[in-house]
Amino acid sequence: MLSDSVERFSNRVANYVKYRPSYPAAMLDVFRDEMGMTSESAIADIGSGTGISAKLFLENGNTVFGVEPNAKMREAAAEFLAAYPNFYTIDGTSTATRLLNNSADIVTAAQAFHWFDPRPTLAEFKRILKRGGWIALMWNERQLDTTPFLIEYEQLLLKYASDYTKVRHDNINEAALGAFFEGDFRTATFANEQILDFEGIKGRVGSSSYMPSESDDRYSEMVEDLRTLFDKHAESDRIQVFYDTNVFYKQY
Repeated sequence: MLSDSVERFSNRVANYVKYRPSYPAAMLDVFRDEMGMTSESAIADIGSGTGISAKLFLENGNTVFGVEPNAKMREAAAEFLAAYPNFYTIDGTSTATRLLNNSADIVTAAQAFHWFDPRPTLAEFKRILKRGGWIALMWNERQLDTTPFLIEYEQLLLKYASDYTKVRHDNINEAALGAFFEGDFRTATFANEQILDFEGIKGRVGSSSYMPSESDDRYSEMVEDLRTLFDKHAESDRIQVFYDTNVFYKQY
């Protein structure tokens, strides 16, 4: 994983747990119908964070090995997923998962993929994958211009963010994915959304590592601008945030 990625979310864990979007249940149909996933399949979720992606598979009955280098996120995941005895949290990285050879039917990476070093990551994924298993990358990509709120929200992020333009998921294009998968891969896209009150959208902003934290001098100004934007566009004190949930996958 890239050197600055491990600790950059440490002061955002609470917001990450509460306000990051989950994944649509329909997404699991791709795993069942095209990757042959059953409730008996072992899932290695790399860069598992606070457990948002793992939860979907745990609810399907799968055993999930959540590999995450950030200690605070591992602690949050253990608490968030305490009701699932088949969740195992592991201190590891995308290039050194500490999992056994041929131990996973499916290796997944969700929002964390853009922090990975692709070539050694793929080698490690292949090592832990069973023969004929699948690698699946998935993430929620926020729509940028489909509503007036989302257009102005994007401008707010650009105003206050640090390295936002460098870490956006839409930077991972087809060529980059083809290089990672070493050839052709399959894709699927699903509609997803969040409906948030002001505290929700503020928490969503606060979960992003590129935005000012509460200790930042620009934080109060940012929250004021966000409040103005929310009040302008909210209906019944709620805002809709739309996403495309993208899945990229290949058998090995």
